[in-house]
Amino acid sequence: MLEPLLGSKGSEKVLIFITARGEGYAREISQFFSMNISTAQNQLDKLEIGGILVSNTKGRTRLYTFNPRYPFLKELKLLLDKAFSFYPKDEQEKLVMDRRRPRRKGKPI
Repeated sequence: MLEPLLGSKGSEKVLIFITARGEGYAREISQFFSMNISTAQNQLDKLEIGGILVSNTKGRTRLYTFNPRYPFLKELKLLLDKAFSFYPKDEQEKLVMDRRRPRRKGKPI
């Protein structure tokens, strides 16, 4: 949807993922969208160099979030939120669901 504007489908996927969850890392994004991890990493690096994203390390993982100092952040988030609203409902739910710990044994679904 935003591919012509952003230049690649990978950039769109990375930005939509971070819009939905607030933060993300390359392996998580690549596994969610079934894309090559190097593609996700290249897009994250490109967006960080452009000042749109910032990264910090948590343990051995490099987490990416939106750069609060990016001058067009408000407008970019509005555009991404609008694009996210056009995604299929089931994909929206999967993107928003952020489970990082395994489910307790015997817990009902």
